Amino acid sequence: MLKETEYNKPWIGQRADPFVMKAADGSYYFTASVPEYDRIILRKSSTVAGLADAQEKVVWTKHNSGLMSKHVWAPELHYLNGGWYIYFAAGEEEDIWAIRPYVLHCKGQDPMLDEWEECGKMQCADDDEFSFRSFSLDATVFENRGNYYYVWAEKVGVGRQISNLYIAQMESPTKLKTVQVLLVTPDYDWERVDFWVAEGPAVVKHDNKIFLTYSASATGACYCVGLMSASQEDDLLDPCSWRKSRVPVLKTDPEKGIYGPGHNCFVKSEDGLKDIMVFHARQYKEITGDPLYDPNRHAMLLEVKWGQDGMPCFEFEKCKF
Repeated sequence: MLKETEYNKPWIGQRADPFVMKAADGSYYFTASVPEYDRIILRKSSTVAGLADAQEKVVWTKHNSGLMSKHVWAPELHYLNGGWYIYFAAGEEEDIWAIRPYVLHCKGQDPMLDEWEECGKMQCADDDEFSFRSFSLDATVFENRGNYYYVWAEKVGVGRQISNLYIAQMESPTKLKTVQVLLVTPDYDWERVDFWVAEGPAVVKHDNKIFLTYSASATGACYCVGLMSASQEDDLLDPCSWRKSRVPVLKTDPEKGIYGPGHNCFVKSEDGLKDIMVFHARQYKEITGDPLYDPNRHAMLLEVKWGQDGMPCFEFEKCKF
């Protein structure tokens, strides 16, 4: 049953896996998975609030068959090496769960107006025998100390498939430089509800530390957000550099009417002083049929608060937009 509260009003309706980035000129761009999983959209605004009513443009549409013809998921827009790139995952009409990561490149400097071209599947390092051989999705990109890193989810194992998070350094916007390193595996009970899942990584930096959130368990009300942290001075390809929180940092709150929060990103406010978490959630618990095809995962916002210990605090807020 739908429960409307002052906390769960959608910022942007029916847009799952939301991603917002702030460009060098201060403009904000929004993209997300659409319920049909058949296209990639972009919005642009001078403010975060303005994205809610900004005109939406389709910049790419799925193929009719073969690669990139089914389940177009979780696009992210990044500006790397002087160019615009979109990272996303997609399957095949003939094999719908053959999900792999792909890359688009904008031929010009205006991602809203200029043509986008396909770069094919993201390439692993030459000596990497494992990456992108199996169900792979939810890639994000971040920079640290002059190097770019690619973090993604990939399933491994036999029987019950396990979705882990991996990290690698990037050689270029379309290829990895290093072999994958296992970053997160679902160890705890809250990461293993219905499915054993770690996916949807996102990065925010604060006081010389890197915080990486990720989403866990199935995509219903059990979906929640975990947290990893490391120092910006550490070797990020060394798993020992990262510390994993024992409990989820964001989860369903029935009183506030927010169910299954997850697959978030982070973006700075207009004045650059606040960190905003953009996530998706539902307004109800009970779902008819497969949660994956329920369209009502809405994009929502909260402000990240920072404790005296330098750790982030994630609390649902009354709608400000």
